[in-house]
Amino acid sequence: MVLDNLTRQAITHTRHCLTGCAIGEIAGMAIGQNWNNILQTAVGITLAFIFGYSLTFWGARKGRSFEEAVKLALAVDTVSILSMEIVDNIVEWLIPGAINAKLHNGIFWWSEVISFAIAFTITVPVNRLMISKGIGHSHHH
Repeated sequence: MVLDNLTRQAITHTRHCLTGCAIGEIAGMAIGQNWNNILQTAVGITLAFIFGYSLTFWGARKGRSFEEAVKLALAVDTVSILSMEIVDNIVEWLIPGAINAKLHNGIFWWSEVISFAIAFTITVPVNRLMISKGIGHSHHH
């Protein structure tokens, strides 16, 4: 299959977003595994945003001021992370037993893989649209 340039850029951006979201989500789930599910989910989402923005910020910091790097991270990642987190968490909550699973349970890990695969698939077109509108990694690096 031949992918156009926008789609390739969207896949790269989404892969980058997935990295930050996965680190944050798994850290949040690990930190909050004995908390109530809503608080645990909120911590995971918060950390996903922090890690997602941080990865972009540190990459954008080269040759930019602190303020420029912050603005860039917020501009290029907010919609992507939001899309990824909405889909990921909906799927996690819908898989029976997943939201209550602990790190030592297999369902914890396979439900994360499934939820992020679905979130990635849905977020690629979101990022493609953003890039086509001039908002995205390729327009800021």
